[in-house]
Amino acid sequence: MMDWKEAEELACKFLKKKGYKILERNYRTKYGEIDIVARDGREIVFVEVKSGSGKVDPLERIDLKKVRSLEQTARFYMIQNKLKGPARVDFVRVTPEGIDHFEGIWLG
Repeated sequence: MMDWKEAEELACKFLKKKGYKILERNYRTKYGEIDIVARDGREIVFVEVKSGSGKVDPLERIDLKKVRSLEQTARFYMIQNKLKGPARVDFVRVTPEGIDHFEGIWLG
């Protein structure tokens, strides 16, 4: 079973191959943490990475509390870095079977 660091590294490599520019990793505030902050063209993308190898889908571990934390942290990042314009939240699922990328889950 891979650990979270390995999963995040694989997710970063995957996103880079898709043309994303990685801006930050493990960005932390009092509101929470975002695994990867990236740029996809003009859009800022906040990426939550989930990994697992069991029968339970890793994405099932994302609850409402996590969603709110991601949203607050993303907004704080935008304000702190004086960024305006399009932004979104993506999820990347890393399992032994491969990597799945779910784009534009929400922001706002």
